[in-house]
Amino acid sequence: MEHLSPFDIGALIFFLFCWLLYSWLIYASPWREKSLTHMMDAYRHTWLRAMLSRQMRIADTNIAAGLQQGTSFFASTSLLAIGGAFAILNSTDKVVELAKELPIQLTPDPAHWETKAIGLILILAYSFFKFGWAYRLFNYATIIMGSVADTQGKEDPEALERVDRAAKFVTLAGRHFSRGQASLFFSVGFLGWYGGPHVFMAATLFVFMVLVRRQFFSKARAVLL
Repeated sequence: MEHLSPFDIGALIFFLFCWLLYSWLIYASPWREKSLTHMMDAYRHTWLRAMLSRQMRIADTNIAAGLQQGTSFFASTSLLAIGGAFAILNSTDKVVELAKELPIQLTPDPAHWETKAIGLILILAYSFFKFGWAYRLFNYATIIMGSVADTQGKEDPEALERVDRAAKFVTLAGRHFSRGQASLFFSVGFLGWYGGPHVFMAATLFVFMVLVRRQFFSKARAVLL
């Protein structure tokens, strides 16, 4: 960290602030119930309640499998990205030499590249753990769904309790999945640091604005209203 300038440290603080601010807006702020993520939570509960009225639950198992496959894809992508970041870390000298030949101005100091590569690895590792845990929670939810017998209707109190519990698992898994996705998006902004602190801040602000727009002002949200 001693190789970083005050501008680099300030840009890093700005990056962390935007990331935490986004998480607060979506999960803890007074406006969280207006977010797209929160609005979809109600549909998760509605979906599992509707499962009780279906004798054949093939559609429900397909939905659950699709959620797990999507989560698995992002977890695998995070691992591949971590491998790429480690490749940058282990080949810093070659990467710096290549950067000098590019038409854009990049920091030539190897210590800077190593510090930024380590930061990128940490962000991607956080994404992987979020996706991995979300996959596990989706798995738990499918087990609970499978424990509801076909003979149990929507008036059965035990069935209602189990589907509500499954819905809570699915909702919690969706939250972890969303946090993992957000960290991947912010890792794109983090790449701007290689272009300098000003590019880093601009890229971070751009990612933050895109994510906030999708949660509160997107066409997808308008469909749910």
